[in-house]
Amino acid sequence: MSAHTSRVVLPGQKKSRIAAAIIARQDRIPVWALPRTVLLVIGLGLLFTFYDIGDINVSFIQTCTQIVVGCLPLTASQYLGFPVLMNLLGYVLGALVFSPLADRYGRRDMMVVTMAITGLGSLYTAFVADYTHFVLARTMTGIGIGADLALVNTYVNELAPRGARARYTALTFILSSIGGSLGVWLGFYLTTPPEPFPYGLPIALAGPQFTFGWRVVYAIGASLAFIGLLLRFQLPESPRWLITKGRIYEAERVVERMEDHARQRLAGELPPPEPELQVPIYDRRTGYKEIFSNTLYFKRTILLLVIWLLAYITVYSNISGMTTLLVALHYPVAEAGLITSFGIIGSTICALSAYLLGEYVERKVWLLIAALLTMLGEVTVALSGNSFGLAALGTIVLGMGCYIWLPMVYAWSTESYPTRARASGFALVDGIGHVGGGIGVSYVTSLVTRLGPGGTFVLIGSFLLLAALLAQFGPSTRQKRLDEVSP
Repeated sequence: MSAHTSRVVLPGQKKSRIAAAIIARQDRIPVWALPRTVLLVIGLGLLFTFYDIGDINVSFIQTCTQIVVGCLPLTASQYLGFPVLMNLLGYVLGALVFSPLADRYGRRDMMVVTMAITGLGSLYTAFVADYTHFVLARTMTGIGIGADLALVNTYVNELAPRGARARYTALTFILSSIGGSLGVWLGFYLTTPPEPFPYGLPIALAGPQFTFGWRVVYAIGASLAFIGLLLRFQLPESPRWLITKGRIYEAERVVERMEDHARQRLAGELPPPEPELQVPIYDRRTGYKEIFSNTLYFKRTILLLVIWLLAYITVYSNISGMTTLLVALHYPVAEAGLITSFGIIGSTICALSAYLLGEYVERKVWLLIAALLTMLGEVTVALSGNSFGLAALGTIVLGMGCYIWLPMVYAWSTESYPTRARASGFALVDGIGHVGGGIGVSYVTSLVTRLGPGGTFVLIGSFLLLAALLAQFGPSTRQKRLDEVSP
């Protein structure tokens, strides 16, 4: 072979070099480089998702008394576990089925599909006539939510600047916390009887003539989902994903738009491109095939899966089971709902704190901080006795811990996988991890009558603390390029 021939760049090699240069240009952008409406559209989807997670917490007692013969407020907790478990199993199914499709067919299009499924599930819930259909409706909604959370977090991390991935994940969680708050407070307003403060909400609507507030709660959720669905059609595709499919020209166009938008925001020139890293294109090992055949990602998956399973026992016991837990501890229904509602204050505070402070320390350090805060909240609720103030303070601290944990572990999990398997990897650990949520709501919370408040709440918090300790063995990702952490 002649010297001249040896220097010829083959078409595939040339395409790989161009792809690496495009990603190097994207990685140099230090700010969010798309219109802020993109974040708003993504955030609205998460707003609905967490609205749907939170609405069952307060509203289920009224739901149960209307669709289950013989259900009473004190016995509603016996019927809560199964629909929550099926919702979470639907979550697992949706995440595991639809996320690999996003690695193969694109982030944006699959986010449209998953939001449509979620909205239809919520609408179905609003019109159910019995417990069986309620369970089926919650399962359908879970299928959409499970896939949607995986895709949204993948999408945000692939578009955010490398020094602010946790920050922008947390920013979308501010709208998530608003959604969770809206779900809980609307449930409280529409489905609990009026009681003098602090034993309830004096303007609450539930009563003999208004027993369908829970249907209104789910109908509102469906409306939010369909608004988010329509807005998602305007989102651009992830340039990182486009490159994995060899769609170099389309990826370059998106990055050019990002560069132009960044120059306007910075009122000047961008830094020079980052050094080029190898960027695989046309890789046949996508999704689960890549995860299970690659030793690095397989080991990460085992660790993350155990962390998610343990963490969701704590998170879902608090987010979906707090009201029924407090009622089982002999708090009146309205007062228990009000105490639960105060927990949303903590979640909103910490979603904002995670946005402002999330990039100052490693993700796994934040997870330890979150677990300690959560345990503090659990102990405070356990020691509250009949003190409304202490119980409300405890749920606020609980909310702070859970909502620091979630955006940090979401960012950390997506960073731990390569573009060709990022949605699948996140779905695998987060999706199967939700089985832990089902265990928490169905079994751990039922131990309250045997262990008492102290033992139950400390047990619930201990799972998150163990998860945080295991996380210290995971990779460090802060301020690193995605292709550097996960080549």
